Amino acid sequence: MQKIILYYKFAPLADPVAVRLWQRALCERLNLKGRILISKDGINGTIGGDIADLKQYVKEFEYYDAFKATGFKWSDGGREDFPKLVIRVRTEIVTFGAPDELTVDANGVVGGGIHLKPEAVHKLVAERGDEVLFFDSRNAYESTVGKFKNAIIPDVSNTRSFATELDDPKYDAIKDKPIVTYCTGGIRCEVLSVLMKNRGFKEVYQLDGGIVKYGETYGDAGLWEGSLYVFDNRMGTKFSKQAVDIAACIHCDTATSNYENCADKACDKLIVVCDSCAKDVLCADCSIVAVS
Repeated sequence: MQKIILYYKFAPLADPVAVRLWQRALCERLNLKGRILISKDGINGTIGGDIADLKQYVKEFEYYDAFKATGFKWSDGGREDFPKLVIRVRTEIVTFGAPDELTVDANGVVGGGIHLKPEAVHKLVAERGDEVLFFDSRNAYESTVGKFKNAIIPDVSNTRSFATELDDPKYDAIKDKPIVTYCTGGIRCEVLSVLMKNRGFKEVYQLDGGIVKYGETYGDAGLWEGSLYVFDNRMGTKFSKQAVDIAACIHCDTATSNYENCADKACDKLIVVCDSCAKDVLCADCSIVAVS
């Protein structure tokens, strides 16, 4: 039986290249596939394989002092959900394009938002009601198929755009509100919460463990609605059979959570399309070109 694990750890790394060599040797020995990014500030990974091999990976990973007590999140899937093993050293392990705004010490990110576990998020909402605002730390297209109810969805198509997006005066009115940031596994919130506080947001929280941990806790019986977009061959995952489809097929308007790539390889844009329309489908822009 196979699974996929997601994890990240912010910690100062003196030699990221040496960590990359160790990680490659470890993953190849255990026949794991996936994507691991490493920087001077830590590591971020999503890998799949046999459960026994993943457990061995976790055990050996946490032998390294800087990576002790890493939070691993397990989800359905496996090795074949990834085309290959990719391990790279980058300036940032999550690319906000603002490395100078991030400070990391042995305890993790310095000056970020307050971590709240899913139960604590519910408690905050119960105590302060509609005053609490959820802020999506992901790309806008990820939010199309799943989000927290009534969440603020920033108009960004990539993570690099957040620093500029947060400077928009449209957010001035909410800078005194309690803001709960959320993302897939928690890592983007670590950085985004720092950027938000640097720009005058007063009360910033982050969902500890991200949407994945929230789904493990509440499934589809809480404040989440829809499907979770993921960056591998699965394209998306749901927490239970009670999950609802909140997106609509671009061609027939049927409710769906299915993403496909545009059939025009020169475009390859992600589009929401139902199973019935998903045969050699073109995005809206390419469809117009094809007709003309």
